[in-house]
Amino acid sequence: MAIREWPKAERPREKLLDRGSEALSDAELIAILLGSGVRGSSAVDLARKLIERFGSIRELLRADRSECLSQLGLGPARYALLRAALELARRHHLDRLRAGPLVSSPETTREFLLSQLRDRPYEVFCCLHLNARHHLIAFEELFRGTIDGASVHPREVVKAALARNAAAVILAHNHPSGVAEPSHADELITNRLRDALALVDIRVLDHLVVGDGLCMSFAERGLL
Repeated sequence: MAIREWPKAERPREKLLDRGSEALSDAELIAILLGSGVRGSSAVDLARKLIERFGSIRELLRADRSECLSQLGLGPARYALLRAALELARRHHLDRLRAGPLVSSPETTREFLLSQLRDRPYEVFCCLHLNARHHLIAFEELFRGTIDGASVHPREVVKAALARNAAAVILAHNHPSGVAEPSHADELITNRLRDALALVDIRVLDHLVVGDGLCMSFAERGLL
């Protein structure tokens, strides 16, 4: 049965408007993005099948283009909608970071970095550039590596921070393995970056390592 034939209170879009988005199931939220189903399946049925196929909403949204487009009912337009929804969520977290000093909102910083980095299949080294009051100037991805590492060049990190007129920085990178424990190499490059940036009066406030659902803080571990 098509969704338009359902009782009004059970249709995902009307349900969201009447009761709020939190009242919807995962499949109902995806169904709103899909807009319609396919022959023999409503949008909600299609959404359930996609979530079952990929294992979760997270895996569906992080799946690559070719894998998505191989699924019945997922064409380029719907794939674009799913990617746009994910990117909006990431930018929502970025806007929250700009609301105040980052040192006073460590959990917001962690949430943002998790949304940006935890699903990357390769290592990414990033920098949060801050002004003298520790408000966010910009978030920048500086280096992209492989599944088990990324080459980080202190000269380029210093150049990027100076270009943003940053007074302080928070460094961050992900571990695609999901394990947030820092390696010996992570500790060495953190010390090199701290010393290089100190030469131009830019302070490293923290270095966060992003795993699967967890961020490890160098500052909290006493490693800075």
